[in-house]
Amino acid sequence: MTHRSNSVTAASSGALATARSLLFVPANRPERFAKALGCGADAVIIDLEDAVAPADKAQARAQLRDGFAQISATDRARLVVRMNASGTAWEDDDLQLLQVLAVQGLAGVMLPKAESVAALRRVAAAAGSRCALLPLIETVAGLDQVDALAAAPQVLRLVFGHLDFQADLGLACASDEAELIPVRLAIVLATRRAGLAAAVDGVTLATMDSAQLQLDAARSRRAGFGAKLCIHPEQVALVNQAFAPNAVELDWARRVLAAFEAAGGGVFTLDGCMVDAPVVRLAERVLAQGRAG
Repeated sequence: MTHRSNSVTAASSGALATARSLLFVPANRPERFAKALGCGADAVIIDLEDAVAPADKAQARAQLRDGFAQISATDRARLVVRMNASGTAWEDDDLQLLQVLAVQGLAGVMLPKAESVAALRRVAAAAGSRCALLPLIETVAGLDQVDALAAAPQVLRLVFGHLDFQADLGLACASDEAELIPVRLAIVLATRRAGLAAAVDGVTLATMDSAQLQLDAARSRRAGFGAKLCIHPEQVALVNQAFAPNAVELDWARRVLAAFEAAGGGVFTLDGCMVDAPVVRLAERVLAQGRAG
């Protein structure tokens, strides 16, 4: 299944579709925008929601509007704005700001607590057809609508907000989050059915715990996710590394494809293991991930 464009331009979808690390930065800290964009993150999410106190929302919008004008066109192709959720007191003002930013080259909008296609359509109408949408699945209601959300116009990737999801259900997950395996699988399945770019997994709160971050990112990759949200620049390099194939994996993939060509197609044996069409497709995917990184 190939990725569908959903009227999103190739320029914006390219950077965001292949991003492995998406780093949050508060909208009311414009002095951090350049640092976030320069730290190696594949994409940067300027946050108007959780990172900004209610009393600071209006000022944050103004700071984002002014700060956005200082960002290069190239970097704007890596920028996403997380607006406030549908139905909040700040939604309308956020949508008005998105109209301004979209004209200037904003690549994407993240909608928190996404639960309805109607809400996504309102965002798309404000942001325009060139802007990608990244709905955050953070509630049971959102999970119930995950296939409809994935199929909505301009949706590029689904994002799992696992912390809010736990709060919505009253879960108390262990560190391995085994309780969320069915939810992650549902998001990956919806992604596949809709032909979207690989889904994005949630944050690791322990910003200085590299071991936990590596465990979380490795779990995300095993589960079929293609990226992870970051809340600190120190997390970016490890996340990028976790979602990129290592030298051993790349060598295996190259040898599989070389042997496949030498065998003229069909089933063959490599390193004592049978290789058929699904294994060849896996090797092709590994090499594609290596090129994207």
